Amino acid sequence: MTPISRNGEPTYKRIQNVIRKRIESGLLKPGDAVASERELAKMHKVSLMTARHALADLAREGMVERRHGSGTFVAPPKIHFNKLMSYTEQMASRGLVGRSKIISASVRDNEHEIAARLSLPSSSHLFMLERVRQAGDEPFALETCYLSADEFPALAGGTLERGSLFVTLEHEYGVELAYADEEIDATAADLKTAELLALPRGSPLLRIRQLIFTTKGRACLYVLGLYRSGRHTLVIRRFR
Repeated sequence: MTPISRNGEPTYKRIQNVIRKRIESGLLKPGDAVASERELAKMHKVSLMTARHALADLAREGMVERRHGSGTFVAPPKIHFNKLMSYTEQMASRGLVGRSKIISASVRDNEHEIAARLSLPSSSHLFMLERVRQAGDEPFALETCYLSADEFPALAGGTLERGSLFVTLEHEYGVELAYADEEIDATAADLKTAELLALPRGSPLLRIRQLIFTTKGRACLYVLGLYRSGRHTLVIRRFR
């Protein structure tokens, strides 16, 4: 039987919430040690099994990492891709403040394949925005976005260092984003990507190509993302 605390919540959940709040508030940072099972059991006056249950669940969520012979540590930020969210929303869902660094922003007229994906004429002008995504001071993704430069002319003259592209499209252009078709595979970091993500050349990366559609079913945004493979988890629920 699962021990229940006074408010009716399972005791292991109460322990998890205490640890989760310390992580989300910044009191515990990635790499910091988390109290051991024995320390948690003593601190919360519960059995060793209950404390173990609490840590095991947090490890499954990706909040902590359990290292054999060393202990339990706060895990680096990981992003779950089940829901279509902006980078800002993804970071906020983990209690983190995300940052972006613009590498390049320009209007391109020779991206014929991408124009075709966006159902635009091959001669279309596309606004291209390339950014390094960061959590804290650590880079974890290189994302390149393409949109119609004619449809979204103000983007070329603005800055998205701090703002969300999703929010800009929704608030300034009235575009409601609905869903994305994604292609996911693995690749290796070339020299440029390796330098931007502070990785050795040839390091494994998760590559995601997103074609994002509006609520009217029109493709409006193409995103190529290269992600540090140890920082992302794709969770898929399958039914029979």
